[in-house]
Amino acid sequence: MTTKELEYADYRDKLKCSFEQIEDCFDDYMKDALRNLTNKGVEDYLSGASLVCMIGRGWEPVSIYLEEMPQMAKRVGEPILEIVSKHVWDMSRSPNGKAIPPFMQCLPEASRRLGTLEQMQHFFDILFKMLDSTTTSVHGHHKTHSSQGFLVLLEQIPFLLSQLSLEGLKNWIEYGVRNYHNHPERQKDYFSLQSADSKAMLQRERHGTLYMDNERKLDMYMRSMWQQEEYFVPYSSGFDELRKPQPYYDSLGMRVPDVYDDIDGVRGINRYRITLAHMAAHKRWTERQVADNLSPFQRVAVEAFEDSRIEQLILREYPGLKKYFLALHPTPIEGDCDSEKESCVRHRLAMFSRAILDENHGYQNPDILEYVEKFWDALKDSESSTKEMLNLAISFTAKTRRQSDLAPKVRFENTEVDYRDDNRHMWVFIEENDEAEDDTSEPQSSEVIEPDGLPPRHYHEWDYNTSSYKPDWVTLYESLHAPGNASDIDKILEKHSALANYLKRILDLLKPQYYVRQRYQEEGSELDLDVAIRSLIDLKSGTQPDPRINMSHRHDGRDFAVLLLMDLSASLHDIPDGCTQSILELSREAVTLLGWSIEQLGDKFAIAGFHSDTRHNVRYHHIKGFSEHWDNGVKARLAAIEAGFSTRMGAAVRHASHYLEGQKADKKLLLILTDGEPADIDVTDEKLLIEDTHKAVDELSSKGIYTHCISLDKKADDYIQDIFGSSGYTVIDNVEKLPEKLPMLFTALTS
Repeated sequence: MTTKELEYADYRDKLKCSFEQIEDCFDDYMKDALRNLTNKGVEDYLSGASLVCMIGRGWEPVSIYLEEMPQMAKRVGEPILEIVSKHVWDMSRSPNGKAIPPFMQCLPEASRRLGTLEQMQHFFDILFKMLDSTTTSVHGHHKTHSSQGFLVLLEQIPFLLSQLSLEGLKNWIEYGVRNYHNHPERQKDYFSLQSADSKAMLQRERHGTLYMDNERKLDMYMRSMWQQEEYFVPYSSGFDELRKPQPYYDSLGMRVPDVYDDIDGVRGINRYRITLAHMAAHKRWTERQVADNLSPFQRVAVEAFEDSRIEQLILREYPGLKKYFLALHPTPIEGDCDSEKESCVRHRLAMFSRAILDENHGYQNPDILEYVEKFWDALKDSESSTKEMLNLAISFTAKTRRQSDLAPKVRFENTEVDYRDDNRHMWVFIEENDEAEDDTSEPQSSEVIEPDGLPPRHYHEWDYNTSSYKPDWVTLYESLHAPGNASDIDKILEKHSALANYLKRILDLLKPQYYVRQRYQEEGSELDLDVAIRSLIDLKSGTQPDPRINMSHRHDGRDFAVLLLMDLSASLHDIPDGCTQSILELSREAVTLLGWSIEQLGDKFAIAGFHSDTRHNVRYHHIKGFSEHWDNGVKARLAAIEAGFSTRMGAAVRHASHYLEGQKADKKLLLILTDGEPADIDVTDEKLLIEDTHKAVDELSSKGIYTHCISLDKKADDYIQDIFGSSGYTVIDNVEKLPEKLPMLFTALTS
């Protein structure tokens, strides 16, 4: 037998079905499956077909499943394979087994019309709720009769989906069930579209512009007007009772409603175009912003200001769209919101947004008018920026804030702009881990989000005298450290080249030896035989072969996340006795060697520095992020570190823990490099900040984060054990040895 025949024979053995008709068509079925499904998908496909075969309903259901499911799975996702086979199995155990062939025959068209797995799930929910409601029990007997309307409904499904949205289909079916539950013959007339009220109800629910009828038009619109090629994912607005869905976009595509009605003289197709234009403009002009430390009110305000900015940029290119924006944007009436009884935040922002769009708005509120003027000043001679809108919005929120803004009742009337997306694309949370855990995902952007200008974060502080926290006692500001000259760091590595070579030999022993395969690579270390054979089959059968026929390997088995927190207080300028360099210079050299070492190992690693000037001004500087490599950007920031002020360590430790908590790693380590005890100029009790730092270390320990302190203070024995315990610290008396000892200490802690 040939390789191809052997492979098909293996697949045939996995299909537990003995109908003779399979043998003639099986090779064609498998070609289609291998072309459209992953390896797991093929397994699920054969398992699902085996389950359908076991229901005992003849060859037809198996034939439909084998023929149609690969294309359906490619269209809406491979979970549909198991979902369909399970539904077929459940139907076969009920009185409605005769409905299985028409049920399966309507699925290909349903998947084409609905387009996503989520929409198909809603579709199944509608069908099987109807089936359960119309399958009747015989009183006094343990018998049930099959649904009289289900069979004829399935025959009408392709036509119904061409006329109705999913919500409309749901309403049409529920009307028939509700009114003809106990009248089998009338039920059949209704669901076969023979009765007058069936047609009337269909006409009532048939409204708006269906997305699936206009998909090609919208695709061409995006290509021609915005030079963007997008994948659209429709959703139904009739199934989310808790939160009305909104359009949005992410890496998987643009989400849009499955139907848009004509409103205020704007046709449904033009509502689609305005929604897509809004999202396309965001993709072109909106820059991601750090959301940490912004309140929900501030984020809502930033989104309103940014939405207004990108709409004005749209109108610069396509001024003819203004009539649609004006027609679709609500017009909140000044004075309608009672600030004594309800929160007016959304109302104020909607007034601002309307005033930007409509020069004849007529509003008199001085704050609205002031910020409309500031908005136009920002856009006068440029495109402005998302960052500038963020600053304007925060200022607007602060100036217009009212006590009633916190009221539980929020005014929504005339505030919802339904063509705008939900703006999830605008925000990045630097406390959350956005790094991929496996190597099958798309590469992430290497863009570094600069958190300069973030509002402050407030931390509690432990008071050992009262054994309680002082809430929101410390104010911490964070920023990305300004860059210097990256070549200075390269010179340090050259200076310590002998030590670096020695470290490299040690690090090679620490590198994990366990290998993990990375499949589907166009270039790799060896041939992936399964994929190569499948590609050869595709080539021989006249279809496009998959070029990703190689595989490579990566190390696995070492899973650390390490954050080095550097004390950057003024005492680092001191030059220890017998040394020719300051503590700051030696620390920079040590961290350079440590950073280089960890990069060799491939551990997740971040560097930050801190100092303080009273509890009102703790500064936290990002030097290297977890997702950054040891590149010139990181080196430039490390080269520029400076020392100043005091050492309020507890707040910095708590802030560092937020970033470690967000990392997905088996072991998390906070390394603290300091030259003295915690202290600040507004604290006279020397023990207060020592106890607070000890409490912060305990908090990290309860979260599974291990803390270790490297102290350069010769007097550290007086206090360091009180903070870090008997094994949580290392004191380096000879500071000149720091560049050598710090990397060695790290290898000892993580070996």
